[in-house]
Order: sequence, then structure tokens, then C-alpha cells
Amino acid sequence: MAVGLSDPVNLFPVKGIELASMACGIKSNGRDDLVLIKVNKGATCAATFTKNAFCAAPVTVAKKHLAITNPRALLINSGNANAGTGKLGIRDAEQSCEWLADVLECSANEILPFSTGVIGEPMPMAVLNSGIKAISQLAVEDNWLTAARGIMTTDTIAKAISKQITIKDETITITGIAKGSGMICPNMATMLAFIGTDAKVEKGHLQQCLDKAVARSFNSITVDSDTSTNDACILLASGVSNAGLIEADSEAAEIFAQAVEDICLHLAHAIVRDGEGATKFISINVVSAATLAEARDVAYTIAHSPLVKTALFASDPNWGRILAAVGRAGIENLVLEDVSIYLDDVCIVSGGARDAAYTEEAGQRIMNQSEITIKVILCRGDVSTTIWTTDLSHEYVTINSNYRS
Repeated sequence: MAVGLSDPVNLFPVKGIELASMACGIKSNGRDDLVLIKVNKGATCAATFTKNAFCAAPVTVAKKHLAITNPRALLINSGNANAGTGKLGIRDAEQSCEWLADVLECSANEILPFSTGVIGEPMPMAVLNSGIKAISQLAVEDNWLTAARGIMTTDTIAKAISKQITIKDETITITGIAKGSGMICPNMATMLAFIGTDAKVEKGHLQQCLDKAVARSFNSITVDSDTSTNDACILLASGVSNAGLIEADSEAAEIFAQAVEDICLHLAHAIVRDGEGATKFISINVVSAATLAEARDVAYTIAHSPLVKTALFASDPNWGRILAAVGRAGIENLVLEDVSIYLDDVCIVSGGARDAAYTEEAGQRIMNQSEITIKVILCRGDVSTTIWTTDLSHEYVTINSNYRS
């Protein structure tokens, strides 16, 4: 059960962007497995992709197409990752773009493909072709929640959010959806996230907004330390708002960038809250670091520790596991006596040892919570960072041992 997460509500349609979702037969359970996102001509697009060397075929094709032109449509399937499929996978991804381009009467380069699901299986092209022919007739603006459900795999709940801002007395809408629950340690974004806005933003400026937002959200989460082959985050700007062009370095640009970051942060948190088998949502806050790199090293060492994660699952205030993780994070010349560690407001370590005022009862009170903040004070500088993660439960093992069955 997702930690503190409920079904999304109040999703606003985005003018100039239409969506559809359907079951075409890629999944054997009959659930929706094909999603189409259409955007009007003249829209701009920004994207970030996985840095996994074994990136999926659709990632390769989407990057190639995006380098040529802005997209008219995104084609997303769930149930099959089309990863580890070699040259056949590339041909299949390109073929799917050609099929949709014929339906939409545009260039194949204007289609971006995305896939999520089992790695190493060839794409069932016959059922995909049938779905592509049918899905374009279903696309409407007010279909974000249906699309969010169509891209789910092991997710237990749809992940989506909308936000509206005012620029030049005009309302601008931003709506986003995401999927992801396991294989989450993004090295760019999450497994899949799609965000649309009716704002008019030049492509380079849009990319800057997305890069900044991703760094502080999708690139600051982990469930299991595994970076997917299929990670992608897309930001589409239809440009049909009456607010006019949002120019870089303007007040409007600051408002817009913050709204995009808010959307990304909500979706990133939702992925962690719905982490496979998760029972707890953990914030790891490292402060007073000398550099951002060392702050993130400490945070991720804690977040990736199986011993820390299993203690969190058991609600066991075994604080020595957290101390040990800080110590092996590779920080040179770390002065142990300067380090303090907290569970929420309870100091567990100070002066290089257990805090004199710490009690097992106080630690237990915090560990019993479903949401916990681990704070590490390094006293080495003025840099801080926050990483979000989960505990590690029996259910995580069950889900992943049965994933293909």
C-alpha cells in the first residue's frame, strides 16, 4: 500500500494536448497498455533520458527524433520494455513511429516512442499495430488520469498532479503523470514521466527548466539503487496560452520554473511513496557539507544500505547502521566529533558517539512512524541536499521474484 498517497484528483486538461489510453494486448491481464499523447503543431519539447549504457531501443529512437524536430505525438506502451533487444528493437521502435505517423499524417521523426515493462522480450508488433490504428480516435484533452493508469506496471496507484499559475493575468496550466515503483535510482529522471503545459516557452529555455527540476526531484530519489534502461522525462509546451512567450530571466520565467519543479517533486515523491513493498517514506537530509557531491554521497550511502532499510522496515532504532553508512560514504578527513545525526527531532549521535540525552524509547517513537527524516550534520561547509527513499520489506522481494510470472 502506497505510503500517504491517494488517487490523484482535480487534474486540469491542457489546451493543445490530447491523450488516450487503451488495452491493445501487450499485457496479458487485459489492462491498458498503450497510451498516446498528441500535441499541436508548433509546440516545444524538453527531455531527459537514462544514462544506463543498455538504454532501451525507444530511448535511442526518441533521442534521435528529438534532435531533429519537436514532436507531434508520444507513443507509450507498458508491459514490454523493448530493452536488451538489439537491432530488432530499434527497428520495432522506428516501425511503431512510422505506423503512428501514417495515422496522424506527420513525419515519423515527429513521433517519440517510450516503453516500460519486462526487459529482453521482443515487442509484439501485430497487437501494437492494431492498437496504433485505433487509439488516435480516442484522444481528448481531459484524459490525463486514464493515461496515468495506462503507463503503470507494478505501480499500485496512478501518479498525477495539476497546477495552475497566473502570468500576465492569464492562467497557465501544468499537468504531469508518472509511473515507477521499482528499479528506481534515476540517473536523469524516473522510469517514465510526462508533463504538459499550455505555456509558450522556447525549446532551450524549456530544457533549462526541466534540467533544474529533474536534478531536485527525480534525480534525488531511490527505491532500490537500480537505474532503469528506459528512464525518460518529457516536458511538452503547447504554446496556446494567451500569456505570450515566457522569456528567460524574467519574473514569469521564475514563476513557471518553480511550478515545473513543484510538479516534478510531487511526482518523484509519489514514486517513492509507491515503492515496491514500501511501508515508509524516508527523507534523508544532509547539511553543512563541503560540496554537493559529498552531501549526496552521504545521503545515497544511507539510502542504499540494506541494513538501514531493513531496520526502517522493522521499526528498529538500530542507529549504529546509520552511523556506519555515514562513515563509509568516502568523505575524506571527516571529523567524527563534528558529526551529528538525528531521527526527526531526536539526536541519536553527537561528538562521535551516541548522544548523551538519547533514549531507546525516543528512537522507537520516531521509528514507529510511517514518515521519517534522517538528518546528518557534517559541519564542513554550507551545502545541503535531500534524498528520498523507502524501507526494504519482505514484499519487495516477493514482487520482484514473481515479476515475470
